[in-house]
Formats: sequence, C-alpha cells, structure tokens
Amino acid sequence: MRVRVRTGDTLWYYGQLFNMPLRLIIDSNPGLDAANLYSGQEVDIPGFVFIDYHVKYGDSIWRLSMERGYPLDAILLLNQSANPNHLIVGQQLRLPLKVTWYVVDVQKPYDLQALRSDLNRLTEIYPFLRQRNIGATVMGKPIPEIRIGQGSRIVHVNGSFHANEWITTPVLIRFLNDYALALTNNSGIRGLEMYPHYEAVTLSLVPMVNLDGVDLVINGPPAEEPYRSDVLAYNRGSTNFRGWKANIRGVDLNDQFPALWEREVARNPKERGPRDYPGTAPLTEPEAIAMAELTQQSNFAYVLAFHTQGKVIYWGFQNLEPPISETMVNEFARVSGYEPIQSIESYAGYKDWFIQDWRRPGFTIELGSGVNPLPLEQFAEIYEESLGILLASLYL
Repeated sequence: MRVRVRTGDTLWYYGQLFNMPLRLIIDSNPGLDAANLYSGQEVDIPGFVFIDYHVKYGDSIWRLSMERGYPLDAILLLNQSANPNHLIVGQQLRLPLKVTWYVVDVQKPYDLQALRSDLNRLTEIYPFLRQRNIGATVMGKPIPEIRIGQGSRIVHVNGSFHANEWITTPVLIRFLNDYALALTNNSGIRGLEMYPHYEAVTLSLVPMVNLDGVDLVINGPPAEEPYRSDVLAYNRGSTNFRGWKANIRGVDLNDQFPALWEREVARNPKERGPRDYPGTAPLTEPEAIAMAELTQQSNFAYVLAFHTQGKVIYWGFQNLEPPISETMVNEFARVSGYEPIQSIESYAGYKDWFIQDWRRPGFTIELGSGVNPLPLEQFAEIYEESLGILLASLYL
C-alpha cells in the first residue's frame, strides 16, 4: 500500500501507525533516505492494501476508524484531499486493510504463468521481498530468484530442477507467503517467531529452475520451432510429457554439475531425451549455468534442493560433507518424518557439486511419494512435511 508523506511524517511513525516493524518498511523502500522524507514523497507500507469505500449517511472519519480498527490518522493519511469535518454521502475514500489471507493460488498445475502471477502479487504486497533474474532458459524465459531477510547467513532453496517435479515450486511459493504473512502480522509459524530469523538469515529461493520443462509437462509442446519438433523427436513422437524431467533440449539439469560428471555419463543415456541425459559436458545448459553462477557469487551457508519423490533426504557426497551435515539432516528428518540417507550411486547433482566445491552442507529433499508428477491431492501433506524443513533451515 502506497502512501504520500506529509510534513513531519517519519518511517518510525508509520511503523507505529500500522503496527509494522520499522525494518520491514525500510526494506520495502530501497533507495529512500529515511532521514530526509519530504512532503508528497511516496512510501510503500508492506502487508497492507487499500479498499475503496463510499461514504454513507452518518459516517465520520472517527466512526470509520472505530469500526475498522485502524487509527484515525491512518485513514487521514490515505485521504489527504478529503475534508474530515465534512464528508459527503457517496464520496469515495480509501481505507487501509491489513492482508491476513494467502494471496497466492497454488492449488493448480503450476506453470510459469502461475509463478509469475503469484510473484507479482507477493512483491506488490510485500515489497521487502527482493526479486531479480539470475539468467534465462534455453527459450529465453527469465529465471527468478527471490530473497527475504537481511542476515549475513545466506541459505539457498530451489525447486523444479526436474520438469515433472513441478509441485516443489508451489511448496516454496506457499512458504514465501506464509513467511511474509507472519512478519507483517506479528505472528509466528508453528509457534516460531519469524522476525528474529528475518534479521539473522537471508533466504534465497529459486522456485523454478527448469521453466521450459515445467511448461512442457503441464501445457504440452511449445508452438515455437525448433523446440516443438525437437521435443517430440526426443519423446519418440509421443505428446505425453508426464515423464519428462529434462530441459527443453533433452538435458537433465541435475546431471549437469562438475561433481564426478564422468561417472554419471557412464551410467546414463547417451542421447537427448526425457530424463537422465547429462549433456556433452558439465554446465552446457543455461539453466545450470545460471544456478552455478548464482552459487559462486552468493556465499551460501548451505543449500536445499527440493525434488520428488520418496520422502528421503540425501545429505552426503563422497564423504566430503562437514560433520554438521549429519546433525542438520537428523533435525530435518525429525520435523518432516523423512528418512536421511547419506549417499547413493548418483553424481553430478547440484547439491553434490556444492558439497564438493564448498565443503558445506547440501541436501536433496525428495518430497512426497508415488509417481511423478505427484497429484495436487498430495499438496497439503507435502507442504506440512516441507514446512518443518524450511523452518528448520532458518534456525540451524
């Protein structure tokens, strides 16, 4: 919700007026000089929207304040051109409304359009969320990263490396909405107060790595050439892409990292296709390159890669993981009910590379159970299992 500054207003006063942590207001207005506000300047107040209201007979600003539960001056701030002593029946006012509901729609097949719509809504209402593009897919679709928090410890989470594991994306978007709601409503999640973690941790999320692939699984082959002809050829002419894990060029993005990549080549398909083809070399695909560059630039304390399915958490790679990884995975297992597994015969994954090159904790979390893509009927259960892990990632 955007307000216009009056002479004498301060961000601290807005925090008091709207019962909002000052830090969230400051972070919602990057580049604004908080010490030198001027009359007419616009300031975003996170966690609020305004509603249009038409004055009825007997209304007054005081009465509306009492009925709506907002300070008198909050209404005056939004209606600076109105004469508070002379309201006219039918006159339009703006009234503040704190957002206390979910603004994302995750109970549907979650393609790029759904992701963009929800991110636009979230960043509009919660402008302390910082969104940027870290690169683009084969088809040129920007890959968004969202950061929340101001701590020096940076934790990274990603989803939808594999196209038919797209349910991991709405899990992360729903958590982002939960987190923002808790911050702006001075509430907690499962009894955990969130604001101290906002100050202590910066959470980096790439909710959908494989945007082209997700759109392929959900919407079918693209109209654009040569992508349409190519994916149909890679899929042996079938228009059923439910089993598709790879990117639009038939390369498995989670087999693209230089962590014993040659071993993955030896055990996997030698041609492009729906799954498991590791490419002609590590980091040939723009999506994998974008994730590698983000990681190299970000000094992540640890990373969590969300996949499906199996209800297990992989936490090691070639015994290169630090001792703290076992402590962490045991806590993740406790709060989710998932089984911790140190390692399997699998190489060239994102968390493998992170452990190998940084010697820091990395985890691959296989959500839910069944056949990919997992049905939306599992979403509520999967989210509750994931929520414990995501919360734990902020305090470990």
